[in-house]
Amino acid sequence: MKDLFIEKLYEISKKPYQKFFKKNQPWNISQQEFLQYPQETLGFHLGCFLLKHNFDIQPKLEDHDVIHVLTNTGISVPEEIGMQYYLYGNGKRSLYLYMVMLTGTLFYPSKIKYFKNQYLRGQDALQFHYLDYSKMLLVPVKTIQDAFKIN
Repeated sequence: MKDLFIEKLYEISKKPYQKFFKKNQPWNISQQEFLQYPQETLGFHLGCFLLKHNFDIQPKLEDHDVIHVLTNTGISVPEEIGMQYYLYGNGKRSLYLYMVMLTGTLFYPSKIKYFKNQYLRGQDALQFHYLDYSKMLLVPVKTIQDAFKIN
């Protein structure tokens, strides 16, 4: 039940977040176009992630799915919250991130050890949360992970 509540909060907050807070341009690349990239690249892996989870790319929120790919983070509600802890550990700061972390911690106190581990993983990596991934779609995923010590 709490998963459904958190997912509903996300759906309600996504549109205003896209409209008022995300200033970047949408990538305008389809899932099928991502799958045309060479197999080792970020673009191809992003396409595979979208296909595997039956997702469409969300305009202006493409970076979110890229972070899933780079950090090998799943899509369950606790994993989504854990990814925000990872990003916080990596230096990202935003009102939205704080809201997810606070809500997630309150709803999933049994996952606090997992959240802490994600935070520490984010600290161990070099800062990469701010990169323009649209310019890195042809770079091999492993190259990015190695360069930024993303484990």
